[in-house]
Amino acid sequence: MVYHGQIIKLRVRGTKKDLMQDISSEDVCVVMPGVIARFDGSDIRSMLQRWFQETHSRFWDEKSNKDLEDDGNSDNRLPYQIWNVNKYGSCVDAAITGIMPPPLMELQYIVIYAFGSSLINYGSFLKLCCYMNSAAFIVGQSSQRYYCAVTIGDDAVISAFRLSEDRKRSLVGVILSKVMPVTFSTIASFSKMIWRSEPTPTSKPEEKLQSFARASSLTCLKDYPRKGEKLTLSPSGTLAAITDSLGRILLLDTQALVVVRIWKGYRDANCFFMEMLVNRDDKRASSSFHVPGKSDYCLCLAIHAPRKGIIE
Repeated sequence: MVYHGQIIKLRVRGTKKDLMQDISSEDVCVVMPGVIARFDGSDIRSMLQRWFQETHSRFWDEKSNKDLEDDGNSDNRLPYQIWNVNKYGSCVDAAITGIMPPPLMELQYIVIYAFGSSLINYGSFLKLCCYMNSAAFIVGQSSQRYYCAVTIGDDAVISAFRLSEDRKRSLVGVILSKVMPVTFSTIASFSKMIWRSEPTPTSKPEEKLQSFARASSLTCLKDYPRKGEKLTLSPSGTLAAITDSLGRILLLDTQALVVVRIWKGYRDANCFFMEMLVNRDDKRASSSFHVPGKSDYCLCLAIHAPRKGIIE
């Protein structure tokens, strides 16, 4: 269970080192109204391979069918991230375009101290760090991975978000999330030693929804009565073709978040990006053993206009 909502679209995007090489990484994006979830393709692939090896080594009998029904335990759950992107209204389509740099001047603070239970302020802490080896204060750039997401909808034609993997909001939350579970675990262990109670029967806990990670707004384009309808992402994720309710197609640069081209007069249009060989006949004539590289391909956009009955 990822989220209580209708799945609008499933997107799978692979990032290649070269056009002739295998896919190095894959992003599986689940789009729901106002919500985006991301799965890592390598996690899905490894889970399927593990499942195939387990089921291929035995026959289909009653025991194996029972094991398949019990596959909902925590060991077989896929890790994922989920974000709430309904700041500008519910989206009708969305896509994760790729990895983006962290926010400017964002720092990650890691504090390690061993001064008992007493609290000290920032200035005295730095002074003690100079004289004691049991304390450290490390300041560095955030190691979290950030993604760029582009959404379209009825309220906002185009909106972009910076998606963080971290579900923690502040340094206090990080400390509480680390200290409080240990404290309660210690208290629980002591209480079990003092009051020995009868063991309670173990039951399968109800599956809880994962909390949303942080999604920061980057930009938004509102142009009433224009409404976004369809979003088509290029293979590299650097361009996106967006159709709207006014019969226009907007070509968006997903890295600069700027509309670089607009086509008019294409109602109910469908777009598709493709990579095609450039001067294919010349390459074959020059060398019969020529292997096409990345520079031999160009990115093309195909537009199907059903009302005109043409493909451009």
